[in-house]
Amino acid sequence: MTLARQNRKNRFVSALTRQTLAVILAGGRGASLGALTNWRTKAAIPFGGKFRIIDFSLSNCFNSQINQILVLTQYKSHSLIKHIRSGWLRRKSPHHGCIDIVPAQQWTDEQTWYRGSADAVYQTLDIIKSHGPKHVLVVAGDNVYSLDYGEMLAKHASSGADVTLCCTIVPRHQASRYGVAQIDRQGRITAFDEMPEEPASLPKAPDMSLVSMGIYIFNIDILDKFLSADAVNPHSQHNLGRNIIPDILASGAKIQAFLFRSPVADHPPYWQDIWTIDNYYQANMALLSSVPPLDLYHPEWPFMTHQDQLPPARFSGQQGGCASKNSMVSGGCRVESSTLEHSILFSNVHVEANCHLSGVLALPGSRIGAGSRLKNVILDNRCVIEPGTVIGENTADDHARFSVTDGGRILISNFQSPYI
Repeated sequence: MTLARQNRKNRFVSALTRQTLAVILAGGRGASLGALTNWRTKAAIPFGGKFRIIDFSLSNCFNSQINQILVLTQYKSHSLIKHIRSGWLRRKSPHHGCIDIVPAQQWTDEQTWYRGSADAVYQTLDIIKSHGPKHVLVVAGDNVYSLDYGEMLAKHASSGADVTLCCTIVPRHQASRYGVAQIDRQGRITAFDEMPEEPASLPKAPDMSLVSMGIYIFNIDILDKFLSADAVNPHSQHNLGRNIIPDILASGAKIQAFLFRSPVADHPPYWQDIWTIDNYYQANMALLSSVPPLDLYHPEWPFMTHQDQLPPARFSGQQGGCASKNSMVSGGCRVESSTLEHSILFSNVHVEANCHLSGVLALPGSRIGAGSRLKNVILDNRCVIEPGTVIGENTADDHARFSVTDGGRILISNFQSPYI
């Protein structure tokens, strides 16, 4: 591609992003995540040592030059709102954008909570239209991934689509959790089925299916039309994937598929739907692999967050000192004469002397008493482990005392304040 052509492409994408409003759905309960969502919405769960899950959607917006953003909240939103206000609202945007936090509007006659993803967007339509967008990008705030929305917008505009779905390929036996799409040779969606019992497979790969990632671009007029019709339909579940996309498809409007790819050259695409404690644990631990599937350190696509001004992590002690093997330690942590193996310490974690941690996720503010041995453990925020505690070495004892997942991970939550 010549330099002049590349510049034209960049200007085209920039013009599209300036005409686009992002709507981030961040109100999910996350019930399958157990105690991790007792006091916070799913989007506010800490991830990767210093981030919250919503930081990945917000970072993708800023990296894609989409700076008009609405964050829709609902359940247990205090921690999320505090996080966004503390960091993201102060972030300088080169295009004078803004982030608005929008609580549930109870805009309908029933004055209900949001009845589904479509209803959440519908009840915010007046705010959306006040921004005057040509395109509306709707994304979930509880997935971890990197994606250039500008490239997706360019495909949406060049194809002349009314709606574009970001899609990825998954094994067919996993596809029943998602909306499954079928496409023609031009990438136009010809059929769509939300959470089917028997997912359609790819023609040349019978063991794989093409699924929606829950990332949508709508032209504003078609979004307004179909959301308004859905809002008064007593038989609808008011869900974007289950109701709105099939209704638009049935109308004959054009829905285009955009195949998910990494925004960084030569990097494989990464997308993780955090939906169980086990896959939350696995997604964090994957960051410690020799070639992590999600590169938190790549300068071309930085992930941003808010973090308090903290002192550097400190390793101290005598009697052999500290040993850290393939671990990640965040700011404000103190580790005394202990061993860390394949573990992640989030901010302000204190590990007292003579501890051994293996496969531990210690969320912010946790304190681990001297002489403790922990294996395959998740410690929720501000969790306090008494000195000499042993967890993860005796299966029967662990099941009697703690919440243990199917994958053998032990979640402990006894933090002092829920609002962090």
